[in-house]
Amino acid sequence: MLFVDNGGLDDPYTNLAIEEHLLRYVSLSEPLFFLYINQPAVIIGRNQNIFQEVDPAYLKAKGIHLLRRLSGGGTVYHDLGNLNFSFITQGKEDLHKFAKVTAPVIRALNDLGLDAGLKGKSDIFAAGKKISGNAQYASGGRMFSHGTLLFDSELENLAGALKPGQARIESKAVQSVRSQVVNIRELLAGEATIQDLRQALLTSVFGGSDTPLYPLSAAEWEQIHDIAESRYRQWAWTYGRSPKFTVQKSIHFPKGTLSGTSEAEIHGIVEVKGGRIQAIDIKGDHPVTDNLAIQVQRLVGLPYDHESLVLGMEDIVIDPTNEEPGNEDLLALLWI
Repeated sequence: MLFVDNGGLDDPYTNLAIEEHLLRYVSLSEPLFFLYINQPAVIIGRNQNIFQEVDPAYLKAKGIHLLRRLSGGGTVYHDLGNLNFSFITQGKEDLHKFAKVTAPVIRALNDLGLDAGLKGKSDIFAAGKKISGNAQYASGGRMFSHGTLLFDSELENLAGALKPGQARIESKAVQSVRSQVVNIRELLAGEATIQDLRQALLTSVFGGSDTPLYPLSAAEWEQIHDIAESRYRQWAWTYGRSPKFTVQKSIHFPKGTLSGTSEAEIHGIVEVKGGRIQAIDIKGDHPVTDNLAIQVQRLVGLPYDHESLVLGMEDIVIDPTNEEPGNEDLLALLWI
């Protein structure tokens, strides 16, 4: 086993790119071990729908990065209080064997005085709550098994980020199974830091001896940055990879001055594939519904994100009535 040291880099795009580089382009028979800490980020699984997993508005307000990883499984939250680990190996004999690959991690937690163990297929629990989620990915005769360790994360941000909107979304995407979580630090009897946890992992993996390193060359760093730019920073990968889905919402709106205080319900259905709007259907008995249904067709083909919808609606003209739905109402109807 060789240790890959990223020099304390906390950029989530680059760290995911390091992991992919080690998987695809480092052909060693000897296993590799990689530890990293990220800036606040939400990392969704390969086959997940962003809009069923997170609140994009919350992420934007808090400056939390959003990335899609290669492996499947559920959505996880990273920040400076979360330690991430990855084992990269030749062959696929450990695929789906989470008990085996998490054994050194659980041993390190036990050495710190934590009564931790694997629960279900791939999660590590302590005190009845989740402290680690794990996933795997195999390609080209190699695989990695990686996971998170909540040490001292901002659990309020975790809860806010992983709280999707209330719109009805129909999709065949893999959805996360939510579990109660707890920080490892809260469960430890004495004072400890995330660096203590890091050292405990290194000791567990390498037996307390000197840590043998796999140094990344300048050429490898160049390739890593290329991977980060061409995949993990790309809208097409992060949003466009979401499985196709349908959003259904309704809003109530006054029919107009001639109808007094009566209200009409307007229904909106948005079909999204490859991250882009494929079709929009608007129905209801509001006086502007028919015209609105025609006008919104100019949004078809746009990326399904807040900024694109706002810009696209600038060209929409609704029949002039004293109580017509405005752009904010239309946005509320079509956006999650």
